[in-house]
Amino acid sequence: MKNKQRRFNNMSYHAVQRANSKNLIKLHKEDKKWLKQNGYKNVGWEQVIALYQKIEEFLDKYKFEDLTLEELFLEADRIGNKYLTDQEREEFNSHLSKEVNEIADTIDQQFPETEIEFIDFGNTTKKTSRKYNYKSYRTVKV
Repeated sequence: MKNKQRRFNNMSYHAVQRANSKNLIKLHKEDKKWLKQNGYKNVGWEQVIALYQKIEEFLDKYKFEDLTLEELFLEADRIGNKYLTDQEREEFNSHLSKEVNEIADTIDQQFPETEIEFIDFGNTTKKTSRKYNYKSYRTVKV
């Protein structure tokens, strides 16, 4: 009877070693140094698995380095939404919408838009811009 071969993430010992070697190249120099200083090696079944997991942690961290602040907020929101029920999510969005509308109303009160500008991009040689004020209107040549 043949012994069943050990597997990790559906990979053999040598496949995990090869994956570690391939992924070590992708790490930053200081992270490679940290792995070496902390005794991570690509020899021995348990050490190979530990190295594989630590390399994955580093690579996961790297994927967030190139994101903009907006993308980071969206990713954080996506992760946070996984832990909310549909009702909690709906209540939060409703509350957020109400707050945003109140802020918009306050801005509109403090900075009223009293002048509307229309620009005529017709085929005429003289291009004019019309500005309309609630009290009167004027035409501006462009």
